[in-house]
Amino acid sequence: MLMPWLLSGLGLVILLFAGDALVKGAVNLSLRLGVPALIVSLTIVAFGTSAPELLISVKAVIDGVPGLALGNVVGSNTANILMVLGIPALLAVMHTSECSTRKTYNQMIVASLLFIGLAFRGVFDWIAGLVLLGGLAYMLYDAFDDAKDHRRACRAEAEADEEEPEGADPNMAGWQIAMFLVLGLIGLPLGASLLVDNATIIAQTYGVSDTVIGLTLVAIGTSLPELATTVMAALRRQADVALGNVIGSNMFNLLAIIGVASLVGPISVDPSFLRFDLWVMLAASLLLIPFVYLGRDITRIWGIVLSALYVLYLVVILI
Repeated sequence: MLMPWLLSGLGLVILLFAGDALVKGAVNLSLRLGVPALIVSLTIVAFGTSAPELLISVKAVIDGVPGLALGNVVGSNTANILMVLGIPALLAVMHTSECSTRKTYNQMIVASLLFIGLAFRGVFDWIAGLVLLGGLAYMLYDAFDDAKDHRRACRAEAEADEEEPEGADPNMAGWQIAMFLVLGLIGLPLGASLLVDNATIIAQTYGVSDTVIGLTLVAIGTSLPELATTVMAALRRQADVALGNVIGSNMFNLLAIIGVASLVGPISVDPSFLRFDLWVMLAASLLLIPFVYLGRDITRIWGIVLSALYVLYLVVILI
């Protein structure tokens, strides 16, 4: 019984180091390309930290348990906002008031509403999958279009007075940037897999049901890469990476993961998702309005509020 605990701890350590490596690589890649760290976090970082959800969801559909795929994504999106932003805020204030995330936040809300609308069809089939992947294609095109505009602006303006983000090293070699990104992208799903698999063994040993494991351990476990990346970004005072990571990961979860998984096989929507879980996910997304539109920082008080709301959500699920 000792081995699952040791492997769970190893998974957590891998997650923390991989999160740190991915943030370093993303920030320095943005510096090298002349692209804002926010845009990099919305693409490379978001995709890397959403890899565990993709792997688990596709496997769930192949294994004939498609409901786990939907629960994994919806539960992870709720955890991404309440837990992934709440816990890091307890460690360090995230100065999100300095971030320009309105456009990407609006896209996340639209993606959430599109996802909920498709859920009311009762099943995510190949048609819904193509619609979601079409939304993902537009989001990526828009992000890269913004990146090109930013690069043109940088060439036109003097940027000598612009302060470099903490953790950025303008002299970092290209192979080092690639190494950090690769280590992060490989380490995050590996660490999450170790932690989720062994935490599941521990839970089953103590007689916890498969349903509770799916709604709690799987959703929380697959959100741990986002949590690890956001903690390291918060400690490095990279609020744009932290907030962009959460927004980007949520969009990837809704558009890419269910989009791909529904092409593998149909995903039926349990009525309980339509009554409760989808609306909790949307309500959690709307909680970001003060930070996106009102210029508020995510302080420790907000960290307590978000974390407490997530604990309350778990209690409701367990009851």
